[in-house]
Amino acid sequence: MAENVFNDFMVIKAEENGVNVMGLTRGANTRFHHIEKLDKGEVIIAQFTEQTAAVKVRGKATIQTRHGVINAE
Repeated sequence: MAENVFNDFMVIKAEENGVNVMGLTRGANTRFHHIEKLDKGEVIIAQFTEQTAAVKVRGKATIQTRHGVINAE
């Protein structure tokens, strides 16, 4: 089952300048391990890995996953 989670990805499109996309680690102590800053119109494709358990998006962005589309305000 873990392989299926790791193969999953999301597309994040910034709807304004300065959108932050942060990867959070797995394990007992959750920490930020990677941060990207996107400007309006920029797109990043993110994937869960053995190190990445969650992704946090700060700012106005459209997030597309196999579960649907989410608009972050």
